[in-house]
Amino acid sequence: MAKDAATNGSVFVRAERYIGERVTDALERIDPKLIDRAVDILTNASQIFVYGAGRSGIIGRAFAMRLVQAGLRAYVIGESVTPIVRRGDAVFILSNQGESYSSIQTANIVRREGAELIVLTSRPGSKLAHTATLLLVIEFRDEPERLTFAPLGTLFESAGLRLTDAIIAELLEVRGETEDSMRRRHAIMV
Repeated sequence: MAKDAATNGSVFVRAERYIGERVTDALERIDPKLIDRAVDILTNASQIFVYGAGRSGIIGRAFAMRLVQAGLRAYVIGESVTPIVRRGDAVFILSNQGESYSSIQTANIVRREGAELIVLTSRPGSKLAHTATLLLVIEFRDEPERLTFAPLGTLFESAGLRLTDAIIAELLEVRGETEDSMRRRHAIMV
């Protein structure tokens, strides 16, 4: 029955294709030099902090986990064990609209402390975008199909996960890390 639904153009199949195509298109528009700069900032930071609110925060947590597994010191802002951000550190903030109060407040503190600030957003003119040391923009056309196939921030979040996972791959290459070395740092879950 599922096969029949897929061949008949089910909403699932159309949504999966829509999301995949839009995310790929948006990521291909990012200048590779900006990714190189982000990798450079992250590689040279004493500590890396990641922040995002809502679903962007979930993507940020996944990124922070991979940063730790890649052998870097990384923290999620807002956790009780997160240390203070200082000069020489890097902060990576994910925010679709770039207007959430908590993201802007976090960015202002980061800038005051003199840390590098990488912002990932879909709105290059947002308040958060203006605080960035390095701005990464993932933009999407507003289309009627988006409301059905990718409501709210789905496209941004999907693209954010792919982008941060691809940054991890680049960091692994630059740092000479492998999946085996990552696995040795992988938390043991019980």
